[in-house]
Amino acid sequence: MGDLASDSVELFHGQPCRCLRLPNGDSLRVVLHGAQVLSWVAGGRERLYLSPRSSFDGKAAIRGGVPICFPQFNQRGPLPRHGFARNLSWLADVLPALGEQAAELMLRLPSNEATRVFWQPSFEATLTLHLRPASLQITLGVRNTGAAPLSFTGALHTYLAVTDISAVQLDGLRGQPEWDALTDQHRRASGALSFDGEFDRVYGAAAQALILHDSRGRLTIEQSASFADTVVWNPGAAKGGSLADMPEDGYAHMLCVEAAQVMQPVTVEAGAQWQGWQRLSAL
Repeated sequence: MGDLASDSVELFHGQPCRCLRLPNGDSLRVVLHGAQVLSWVAGGRERLYLSPRSSFDGKAAIRGGVPICFPQFNQRGPLPRHGFARNLSWLADVLPALGEQAAELMLRLPSNEATRVFWQPSFEATLTLHLRPASLQITLGVRNTGAAPLSFTGALHTYLAVTDISAVQLDGLRGQPEWDALTDQHRRASGALSFDGEFDRVYGAAAQALILHDSRGRLTIEQSASFADTVVWNPGAAKGGSLADMPEDGYAHMLCVEAAQVMQPVTVEAGAQWQGWQRLSAL
């Protein structure tokens, strides 16, 4: 038998986190604050963007990695922007599964006094991380533990690392419904996306994988059909420069491609469960 994947408990900028490592050198780091994946190394390269100016005070959201937007996307409702899940501590009390070619780790957020400050439904949210060579799948689960239906919107707000945003193309959304949040225009995507300024659009999710073309290689991005939307976002130079937790040139080194539920809420009946995932594969 070969070497097995490993799991460790570490501190990152003072925050407790869990780290998975495969024998081939691929790894991930997830901080318990918000169950936020902060690092995914595949093929010897960091694939996620994490702002060097991120706050790690345990109160504010961290800029980069994969924040969890739940149970509200952005400001589309009465809750704080992007909900509360990314600002609360999650539990990592389920033993990870470690193999030669794979590792799996689950984190949990059950409803409690801290969640009921914002939202009354009883629930348990889970984040399951599946690490394989050159591949990371992130699965968000929501179980309704109450007696009445609950509804939510949200996203896996993935910040992908790129060399230079002006040279990036994102392929695979041609023909999909597109809402431009900057101009409030609705249309169909006409082809591969490129980026030369602030970009904030919501697409109907495509059935096939998206392909991110960067000067250092390609990345495929897939999502489950249970996430109806795909959000693509880059703040551009002007807005990026105004963000206190991002360096002036930070916008040039990231692109958010998010598996999301924006336009229509998901409803989970009492006792039922919903799951949605995003899978990233380095080519």
